[in-house]
Formats: sequence, C-alpha cells, structure tokens
Amino acid sequence: MPLTNSQYDAIMRSYEEKQRASRYRLEKNIQEVYQKIPSYEELDGQSAAISIEQGRKLLSGEKNALDELRKKLKELSEQKALLLRENGFPPEFLTASYECEKCQDTGYVDNQKCSCFRAAEIELIYEQSQIKSMLQSENFAYLSYDYYVGDDLEKFTKAVQICQNFIESFHLDYRNLFFYGTVGTGKSFLSCCIAKALMDQGNLVIYFSASQLFDALSKSMFEKDSNEALSGISEDIYGCDLLIIDDLGTELTNAFVASRLFSCLNNRHLRKKATIITTNLSLEELRDRYSERIFSRITTNYTVCKLTGADIRMLKKTVSAAKDGNAINRK
Repeated sequence: MPLTNSQYDAIMRSYEEKQRASRYRLEKNIQEVYQKIPSYEELDGQSAAISIEQGRKLLSGEKNALDELRKKLKELSEQKALLLRENGFPPEFLTASYECEKCQDTGYVDNQKCSCFRAAEIELIYEQSQIKSMLQSENFAYLSYDYYVGDDLEKFTKAVQICQNFIESFHLDYRNLFFYGTVGTGKSFLSCCIAKALMDQGNLVIYFSASQLFDALSKSMFEKDSNEALSGISEDIYGCDLLIIDDLGTELTNAFVASRLFSCLNNRHLRKKATIITTNLSLEELRDRYSERIFSRITTNYTVCKLTGADIRMLKKTVSAAKDGNAINRK
C-alpha cells in the first residue's frame, strides 16, 4: 500500500531535520577551525576570490582559465589540509557528515527511494500496526510443533502451510484467512507470524482486537469533533494491505456491531484487501451471534482453518512453574 500524504510528509520532515543537523555540525566545525587557525579562513577567502576571477576569464574566452582554476584550488586545498593536520584536526572534520552516506540524507538516490527511506517506511508501518511489541516473540522464528499431537498436530501443520502459501502469494492472489477453535491453540500466533513476514516486505498491516476495531469504527461515525483524524483511521482500516481482527466474539455484540462488521468485511472485499480473523467461536456460534450474511461472507471468501488442542499458554506456564520449582529444590 502506498504511503499516505501525511505518512510521506512525516518521513520527509525527518530527512529535513537530518540535513539541518548536518549543516549545523559543519558550520560549527568551520567556526571552530577559523577561531583556532585564522590563516585557514584567509585561504577560504582566496578560494572564493580565485573562483570568481577565473570565472570571469572563462567568460571572456581564455581557454586555459579552467585548468588554472583547478591547479590553484588544488594548491589551496593541500595547504588547508596541511593546516588541519598540523593543528590536530582529522581530515574529515570539515566534510559534511550524514546518517546515510548513500543518499546524503535526502531519501533518494538517482530519483529512487534509498534503502534508508524504505527502512523508515517499514518502521512507520510497524509503529502503526499496533502489534510491534507482540511480534518480537510471535513470529516464525518461535514456531514450535511440540505442543501438538495426533489430529491437533495435523491441523496445526496444515494451518502453517496455509499461512506460508498466503505470504508467498500475497501480491498474486486475493485471499482471506479465518482461524477458529479452542482457546490458546495458536490462532493469534499464526496471524502475527503472517503480519511480521508481510510487514518486513513493506506491507501495511493493521491489528485490532475485535473490541478495539468496533470502538474505532463507532467513533468514526459519532464523534464529530475529531472527524478528520477518525476518517483517516477508517480509511486505514478499509484500505491497509492486511487487516487482522483478533478474538472476534469477545466484544459486546449487538446489531450495530454486526452491521459495522459486515460493512468492514464487505468494503475490504470490494477493494480486494486481505483480512485475517481469529475467534474462539464455533461456526455455529458465529452464525447465531452475527448474521447469516456475515457467516456466508466468511465461509465463502475466507480459507477456514480450525485449530484444536490444549491451551498452549497454560502448558507453557505449567512447564515454567515446574522448572522454577525444580530450581528451588536444587538450591
């Protein structure tokens, strides 16, 4: 998803700040050298005067004026470098320094976005995703099959393959995922794995718990004092590359919520924007709690993955407590 104007402006403002800081450092260094080496300032003055003089000669048609200018400027440059060394200044002291030498803190190289600009885009995407901290531990690097056995393991293995295919074909095919099943079986974990993989590619992923989502959508309709900001939130919800709605069914469900959910899913479907939904509800509970048309939309347009098994979060706590107990006993 391309950056919005405000996102682009925010990144470019950061580059402007970097350039101002670079100019300030250079000017500060120049003044320091001038104060310590007055003759250096005189040589700078000579460089300017010689450039003006030789420029006039060039305009008057003197063929050797350019060569003479280069020769004189080289001599002055060598004198200035010698003065810096003799007074203990490093050679690069009067050279502009940049955070990114490739683009010199402009964000662009040969009219193409620099790698540092791309990194800034991805960082901005992470900040806006609302799951930056979660992704530090919930990603494919932490994927484990150790907590599954039998049919539960088969379902989880299949779900992982579906997730990997979803990532690989993200820009080729329009797809949506619906994870449902018992508590703590890896539904939210897998959605975070997908989120990190896609965000690392520069896609805009936005995460909401179900209650957060409906709260944001309701505010965008009813709080007129902040319409501009909230309309931006709504547009991000409808237009981001991937929307994750986590724990659907934990919110207070009513006719308004059902209406907003259908509107959101329908809007994103029309735009061909991918959505991932996780829920502890069964398919029957989903249909009964919301509506037949929402149930139909999800079962028709989403790849449905059921995960079953023990609550992994509780298993991890049990294992951790056992380890702590053994450590205390050993003491």
